[in-house]
Amino acid sequence: MKEKEETTYEVPIGPIHPALKEPFLIKFKLDGEEIVDAEARPGMNHRGIEFMGMHRNPMKVIPLSERICGICSIVHQHMFTTATEHALGIEPTNRARYIRTIMCELERIHSHILWAGVAAHEIGFDTHLHFTWKIREKVMDLLEYIAGNRVNYSMWTFGGVRRDITSDMYPKVFETLKYYEDLYEKLEDIFLDDPSIKMRTQDVGVLTKEDALALCGVGPTVRASGVKKDVRIDQPYAAYGDLDLDYVIPSRYGFENKGDVFSKTLVRLKELLQSIEIIKTCVEQMPEGEMTSEPKKAALFNKLEKRSGEGIGRIEAPRGEAIHYVRLVEGRSDIDCWKIRASTYNNLATYRPMFMGEQIADIPIIAACIDPCIGCMDRAEIIDVDSGEVETYTKEELHELSVKKTERIKNRGIK
Repeated sequence: MKEKEETTYEVPIGPIHPALKEPFLIKFKLDGEEIVDAEARPGMNHRGIEFMGMHRNPMKVIPLSERICGICSIVHQHMFTTATEHALGIEPTNRARYIRTIMCELERIHSHILWAGVAAHEIGFDTHLHFTWKIREKVMDLLEYIAGNRVNYSMWTFGGVRRDITSDMYPKVFETLKYYEDLYEKLEDIFLDDPSIKMRTQDVGVLTKEDALALCGVGPTVRASGVKKDVRIDQPYAAYGDLDLDYVIPSRYGFENKGDVFSKTLVRLKELLQSIEIIKTCVEQMPEGEMTSEPKKAALFNKLEKRSGEGIGRIEAPRGEAIHYVRLVEGRSDIDCWKIRASTYNNLATYRPMFMGEQIADIPIIAACIDPCIGCMDRAEIIDVDSGEVETYTKEELHELSVKKTERIKNRGIK
């Protein structure tokens, strides 16, 4: 009997591909149209921001931190500021805690609407993309109204915030929230009730609860699988401890905690409503008082240079839990250590079980369903092209290599 012909072959998607928002590589092994293995390989978008931050004083790192990601601008600035506050023993004012919460939830609304548009584009619904990107302008206008910028808001400082949300701004805030409340039914109709979208998202890219827990996934990616994990509830920060929040999982709304693309879409849409309610509550309960507990810059700089300590900033970003670690050493004006772990760093591991057994046509929407942000999480590694082995270098070895490279450039007469 003639042996069956081998039909398994490898297809790389990326690092530059229309289905990917940022440069990274996914290597697929296919049997016909079916995916039988998948391996995500980041490392093409490393910008060295941690290294740059460790050569600046903490005040100068605040604007650098929010440039880690354009959509999670507030997230990274919040985490860095919180981690440094923990290291210095600084507490933000009550009013600042509420303003921080409002800004974080406005960014969550922006991020989830933007994701919905990208997801629609990945399955060929560009009309939905244009609609969602049109309506996200409203929240960007509000962010600009409060902070002065549509992206990179420069709101945070140690001990509080740099800009207030005053009572005369409240009507604009409520007008924006009402705008999204009125549109919400249409969003559900588009993304949850449309038969064509259901066919492309239901039972596609399934992440079981067991895999979600074993792979330490975070955010909507695992809440769609029924995992009750949300830093705002588990370890409250800012004003979240004053609020009555519950986990957004599909079973709360009469759906199965299936963990497919449809479930992830459902979670993000329901979180829009949750964010609206959080902002309303924060505005209504806004405490009086100062914007910052450290109004004197000279005293703040003195603390930064004369205290040693380490701190953690841990928050629930739109994509899930993210962490910044900061270490300060007395007598040094710059940061001794700054490490960032963004949500995508965890969620990239969930790709493999979601891709297994799926079709080539589903690759774009499954890749998009974790809302990957490669610029947030990317790391670099050096691979020997002959052996394929990953090489590890110490700080001293990297410094020595940098010196040698500089000498080579000088010897070639390059300025």
